[in-house]
Amino acid sequence: MKAMILAAGKGTRVRPLTYDVPKPMIPVLGKPVMAYLIEHLARCGVDEIMVNVSHLHEKIEEYFGEGQQFGVRIGYSFEGYTDDKGEVVPVPLGSAGGMKKIQEFGGFFDETTIVLCGDALIDLDIKAAVEEHKRKGAMATVITKEVPWDKVSSYGVVVTDADGRIQRFQEKPAQEEALSNFASTGIYIFEPEVIDLIPSGTEFDIGSDLFPLLAEKGLPFYAQGRPFEWIDIGSITDFWTVLQSVMQGEVESLKLPGKQVADGVWVGLNARIDWEGTTIEGPVYIGSGAHIEAGCHIVGPTWIGHGSHIVGGAEVVRSMIFEYTRIAHDVEIEDMIVFKDYCVSRDGEMRHISDCTDTIWGNARDRRIARRA
Repeated sequence: MKAMILAAGKGTRVRPLTYDVPKPMIPVLGKPVMAYLIEHLARCGVDEIMVNVSHLHEKIEEYFGEGQQFGVRIGYSFEGYTDDKGEVVPVPLGSAGGMKKIQEFGGFFDETTIVLCGDALIDLDIKAAVEEHKRKGAMATVITKEVPWDKVSSYGVVVTDADGRIQRFQEKPAQEEALSNFASTGIYIFEPEVIDLIPSGTEFDIGSDLFPLLAEKGLPFYAQGRPFEWIDIGSITDFWTVLQSVMQGEVESLKLPGKQVADGVWVGLNARIDWEGTTIEGPVYIGSGAHIEAGCHIVGPTWIGHGSHIVGGAEVVRSMIFEYTRIAHDVEIEDMIVFKDYCVSRDGEMRHISDCTDTIWGNARDRRIARRA
């Protein structure tokens, strides 16, 4: 079975994380979200995967390679060009345009293929979904989930008949204009004929262009509503919420790594905790090589990335501290994501380290900061 993972977007709603990593590489429990996706595809019998890439493409390609460690074969399609200075310029073609480029280059879509966004955690029974798709004689199928009405503007929504055939598709409608609250999960099943409908050499999107076209032409275009876990990382607020849920054990398929050393406290290899005057209220994960000095107060759900340094007197509450971050003496971090030169509140308010008059956080590997902290 074949699959394509859509991974060419810039991930603007997850900035500042995507300033440095492409959206599919955003870590959940220390592992890129796309790695969970590929592992699930492999378990479901998918052994050939194409990935379209553009923004920070080299980080995806270097991590996943040709897929041997996952037991699959992975190929890549880069969307962009090299300019006169020899610099790579990413130019996304849109999700459908990316499929067309792949088809024209090598004819990858020669059988029923599942297409997925690379920024969600799922446990969908893919084989059952493909079987239903074929049983109905569908040309295209969208896997859907019911979402709250106040969230419909973040998704494409479908209107179906009693048999699940899609009559209309709306891409991210305003709440007052939405005709349904059944949202596309970014998981699709396509027959090769669908690719023939996509124009060549132009930006063309699955939700905005291809799906309305399928509905307008009255082609066999279906929705499937299935019970499965779907955790979408659409925005920085979603990311904070997802990690909080995962840390609290609300996602059954994901377990905290490391070794449990106290009630609700897990640590990676060679982590150091100075317990004198330190209180840790789980769930808390402290990554490999991290150092928690005496007198710290840490309240979960909190993730402290590998190589980080929490200086004595600091308080970290319900926060995600990325790798090699130093939290300075007596600083309080609450409901925050701290990522390199940025910190972001749970509601998406972003602050750069240069906006701070005092050293609140910094690079744990920078000895100059160590002397000031």
